[in-house]
Amino acid sequence: MPQPLLSIVIPTLNEADVLPDLLGDLKKQRNIFLEIIVGDGGSSDATRSVAEASGALFVNARRGRGVQMNAAAACASGDYILFLHADSRIDDPCLLSNAVNAIWLEKHEHDCVAGHFCLQFMRTTHCNVMGYRYIEEKSAFNRVNTTNGDQGLLLAKGFFTDLGGFDERRPFLEDQCIAESIRAQGKWITLPGYLKTSARRFEAEGFHRRYILMSMMMGLHSIGMKSFFDRATGVYRIQQDAGTLALSPFFSLIWRMMYGDWGLWGSIQVFYLLGRYIRQNSWQMFFFLDVWLRPRIGPGRYPFLGFHDRIFGPCTNFRVFDALTGLFCFIWFMGVLSPFFRFADYKREQK
Repeated sequence: MPQPLLSIVIPTLNEADVLPDLLGDLKKQRNIFLEIIVGDGGSSDATRSVAEASGALFVNARRGRGVQMNAAAACASGDYILFLHADSRIDDPCLLSNAVNAIWLEKHEHDCVAGHFCLQFMRTTHCNVMGYRYIEEKSAFNRVNTTNGDQGLLLAKGFFTDLGGFDERRPFLEDQCIAESIRAQGKWITLPGYLKTSARRFEAEGFHRRYILMSMMMGLHSIGMKSFFDRATGVYRIQQDAGTLALSPFFSLIWRMMYGDWGLWGSIQVFYLLGRYIRQNSWQMFFFLDVWLRPRIGPGRYPFLGFHDRIFGPCTNFRVFDALTGLFCFIWFMGVLSPFFRFADYKREQK
């Protein structure tokens, strides 16, 4: 058989329920040779038998998505590697051949290039329509902190090796770490077509609770607050254990770090840096307005985002705005959300 052109790497942990659907979609792909490698973190269900029955290579690894994907990628023989989550779905039988072709064409202009797909969420409810639409449309962009593992990651095997693989030091945010490494060393492109992804975590944990936690994690990750993630691993649940997300443990951890680790001056510095991060990402508020008004302004138009980029962003690029935004961040998260979710989580536990 010819050498596979594209190696598909899928990290799994008890994904026997959703994995067959993705494997079935991959079998329908046209105009491309595939090899499928499942990097498993110790599943106790039928994940292995499902993978091997489809002809996939099954690789055992230490639990942790970054560890699992690195172990599976080490066995890849394809020219390119595509990392996919097990709950992804593919409608277009030519999606992967078109994606590899897009990467190949881009490599004529830039040697180090990686691609991701736009997202469409598979939902079981009609709640939070606007929120999902916002995330889906934002997934087409290539701005900082807009690229994650749900969107897939396609790149040449050599480029992945040069990047040093995924960060294995923590069980989450490995996608954000490699995304910014790609941005620093190469170029991101949005691949043609779209990838479907399950909304199961949003639906299980609560859309707004999950999004608040994501914003907290991305802010602390972006300012280099590694100690938070070292201590937060015990309160971050894997997908199979997901239920209504309790946010009070995360807020409690931040309070403990403020009192015990950072002190007054250190806390001021942390929230100043968070203010700068929020100010740098203020474009998302303007982008949200564009998405909200999409039925009126039509597809592909971003007047509010353009206003931010041309006027608002440059006019607020000063330390005083970072300080004021940091103060607002402290008041909102620690003065409003923290007591609210402490009370809400307490009431839920009493039921």
